[in-house]
Amino acid sequence: MVNDAVHIAVREMKMGFRNPWSYSFMGLFGLFMLCLLLINNGGYVEGYSSITGTMLNLILYLLPLMTLMLGAFSLTGDKEDGSWELLSSYPLRTLSFILGKFAGLAVVLFVLVSFGFGLSAVMGWITGRGLDAHTYILLYGFSISLALMFLAVSFLIGTVAVNRWQALTVAVAVWFFAIIAWSPLLIAVLGMMPYGWIKPSISVFTLFNPAELSRIFAVVKLGGGSVLGPQYYDWVRWIRHPMGSAGYIIAILVWVGASTGLTHWLWERGRAR
Repeated sequence: MVNDAVHIAVREMKMGFRNPWSYSFMGLFGLFMLCLLLINNGGYVEGYSSITGTMLNLILYLLPLMTLMLGAFSLTGDKEDGSWELLSSYPLRTLSFILGKFAGLAVVLFVLVSFGFGLSAVMGWITGRGLDAHTYILLYGFSISLALMFLAVSFLIGTVAVNRWQALTVAVAVWFFAIIAWSPLLIAVLGMMPYGWIKPSISVFTLFNPAELSRIFAVVKLGGGSVLGPQYYDWVRWIRHPMGSAGYIIAILVWVGASTGLTHWLWERGRAR
């Protein structure tokens, strides 16, 4: 099983690095990160500020969309070009296939994100307008965790989508809901609830949106918890707790595990048919 997963992962990495979409996103991500640092005139940035807040928003807008498209296209591409039909004729377990593809794409995304941050770190050091080490590490960890969770979601999209066009439509819809429409929809829903239900409802809804969960964690860790408002007081206290980071890692593992587990179940059902 492990050997099969490794072979699938290596195959996925080769295909990912040959994909022109990957280099387009890598160039765009690196360019925006670089531009944000160059317009900073205040020297090295530490903690939560206008620059780091803008970077958070940039990552939230660009990285989930990139991840959803790459992951969903990878699975639907295997169905469209007949690769999965060929692979399924071999004694290859579905779990090995899913885990291998997830690991391969995770490496590709890791390289893309690392390039953008590496470029900005080098240019920031040269120009003296970069981020301090702690802020840099927090933003980098935020990006990696965000990519992993949305990669797991993209596998669900690629599983239910019949072709690439359908995968593109669903991926953009999920991205729009999780990133752009989330705040106004949340305000509308909470406005119809009794006051006593608002704080627990926010906690539940936040856990079901990986983008919001990651954003809150990053903002609090950067020292900007006060901008979230009193409704998020419990979140701020929890994240600032010594075990807050461990709890966030557990949340990531639960998100990835639940999404890939459901992907495996759906894929296995389709294979049995």
